[in-house]
Amino acid sequence: MADSKRGAVLTTFAVLFGLLAVSNMLKPFQFGGERTGFVFFGTRLSGLPNTIIGPLFGIFQAAYAAGIWRMRRYAMAMSHAYAVYVILNLFLFSELNPKPEAAGSSYAVMGVVYATVAVGVSLGSAIILTKRKAELS
Repeated sequence: MADSKRGAVLTTFAVLFGLLAVSNMLKPFQFGGERTGFVFFGTRLSGLPNTIIGPLFGIFQAAYAAGIWRMRRYAMAMSHAYAVYVILNLFLFSELNPKPEAAGSSYAVMGVVYATVAVGVSLGSAIILTKRKAELS
């Protein structure tokens, strides 16, 4: 059975990447207001770039989630590329976007929590898939 082979952690990661894919495909609609644009290499996008790049990343993430779910070898390569992108994107965002003046300690705490989860899930899935590459088809 594929799901028992995948395990709870990879199943969770596949679901999370699937949800992230849907979120990114919806970025052009800006349901959360102006600050809803896709962040691409540290820059929050708007307009046409947001309309194109957000859904493209959503498609990438949907394929990645499907690859994890189905334990496909291509998911391992995607996981490495995505982990590098996430780390680079977080670094560039923090460098290119100054901390808001009114931000207190909660802003820093939320930044650390967000970065920990983002790097943990993206890098964690890359590590797990790499360790289990013999099980990937």
